[in-house]
Amino acid sequence: MASPPARKAARTARTRVHVVSDVHGNARDLARAGEGADALICLGDLVLFLDYADHSRGIFPDLFGEANADRIVELRTARRFEEARAFGSELWAGLGTDRRTAVESAVRRQYAELFAAFPTPTYATYGNVDMPPLWPEYARVGTTVLDGEVVEIAGRTFGFVGGGLRTPMRTPYEIDDEEYAAKIEAVAGVDVLCTHIPPEVPDLVYDTVARRFERGSRALLDAIRRTRPRYSLFGHVHQPLSRRMRIGSTECVNVGHFAGSGRPWALEW
Repeated sequence: MASPPARKAARTARTRVHVVSDVHGNARDLARAGEGADALICLGDLVLFLDYADHSRGIFPDLFGEANADRIVELRTARRFEEARAFGSELWAGLGTDRRTAVESAVRRQYAELFAAFPTPTYATYGNVDMPPLWPEYARVGTTVLDGEVVEIAGRTFGFVGGGLRTPMRTPYEIDDEEYAAKIEAVAGVDVLCTHIPPEVPDLVYDTVARRFERGSRALLDAIRRTRPRYSLFGHVHQPLSRRMRIGSTECVNVGHFAGSGRPWALEW
């Protein structure tokens, strides 16, 4: 009797995407963040202006020294924003060079290193401390920049919305609630919502170390409830009360403070 034909083991191709946010100058770990993944997603805040955990790092202490960085962090943490702004203005006035020129020059140096570290392919959107007008100069072939736009990765749709909402901190890429809501609406219905800031849920927007509520988006929360994406991925809040929660059928994940952890969050399907 002839032997039955041998059965071939079924093989299912899997897709793995690594997601990072709040890179804040960590080019070393960013260069390894795509290892073992089919693509990398970056949800913004590439720039390191001031490290609240190590006041010696960033553009601000490079220009004004660690002692002045200590003072500005103290004022901001106490929510004494007007005093912080006045103190900063005094420092900038005594710098002897144009503020915009000094900051842009420092940001350019960081962007040159960070964009060179992105693997191919990378899909990226802006954080609230980023400077979007500079990105086209540094995004190489293989890096796709998206804001209020949708891309398909291995059969799933990913919608990207960058930036943050208006705050007393006045970071570079803060926009009005209406403009932000319009961008959320433009990507409604995707499988995975990728934003820099979280939906406006207390456990997701409260930073346990800074001891304050950061701004989340009500429009994003409403879109999650209405369109029920598989995932809502975001960063912005470095040490949230909750890193992960479910809103209806949507898994909401803070993909982490990459500057501190150096580890990407993985999504597989």
